[in-house]
Amino acid sequence: MYKSSFINFLKFEKRYSPHTIIAYELEIHSYLTFLESEGMVFQDVDYKFCRYYFATIKEKGKTASSVNRAISVLKSYYKYLQRESLSATNPVHLIKALKVGKQLPVVVEKQKMTALLEKMESSNETFEDSRDFIIVELLFGTGIRLAELLEIKERDIDFYNKKILILGKRNKLRFVPMYSTLIHELKQYLEKKEKSNLDNNSEHLIVTKDGKKAYPKLVYRVVNKYLSMITSQKKKSPHILRHSFATSLLDNGADLNAIKELLGHAGLSATQIYTHNSVERLKNIYKQAHPKA
Repeated sequence: MYKSSFINFLKFEKRYSPHTIIAYELEIHSYLTFLESEGMVFQDVDYKFCRYYFATIKEKGKTASSVNRAISVLKSYYKYLQRESLSATNPVHLIKALKVGKQLPVVVEKQKMTALLEKMESSNETFEDSRDFIIVELLFGTGIRLAELLEIKERDIDFYNKKILILGKRNKLRFVPMYSTLIHELKQYLEKKEKSNLDNNSEHLIVTKDGKKAYPKLVYRVVNKYLSMITSQKKKSPHILRHSFATSLLDNGADLNAIKELLGHAGLSATQIYTHNSVERLKNIYKQAHPKA
């Protein structure tokens, strides 16, 4: 019910990322499908029915955080419908989010990451080897998001001023600095890219072996492959490298506000979770090292 107009609102007015829009579409589709299966008319939905819906998806195995995401999406959906006079009420308005235990970000130790990158660089022979190395180096070395990595174009790299222009969430632009070794590595990669004479050579920095703009699954595969060499933890996504970047900076005394700017967070609250991560790491070190711990 009015799903297309809401999605267009998210795309063109709110300027949400493609990943977020897909998540919203899936949540609304699930909700509308449930209404249909229950024989419920959209206009007759009330607070009790919405509670029944959220209880049902929880019973089917959804985690508390997933149910909270569904609540948040449907609140936004009904708020939009009210604004456009397409719904008289917002039946989700009074529904509270479920309590979720705080989960610390999963990180990879910087010593392991340094050793991995050194190994990748030493076996950097083909164009694909070079590309995979740059993917891991950029994600760990700058803390950018997967979607931001895929949108970097060659012209966004400012070698003279040692910075990269990043297109972040909601089309917000920011610069991230580059260290000297990364600059050298990027120059080498671009030389290989040019010499490879790839068909349909894209202006994007990260490309497939055919020269086309890279896609999320490719980056996931690359990161998973190389992280599997140094860690047995279940999570091996590109976002783990973002967490590892932020935690490494904090452990080495970086200012929290500076980390916030580098990560492209809108507010400080999203960055503060890394302080908890560092405290937990200190506790573990204390327990292992102190004779009375």
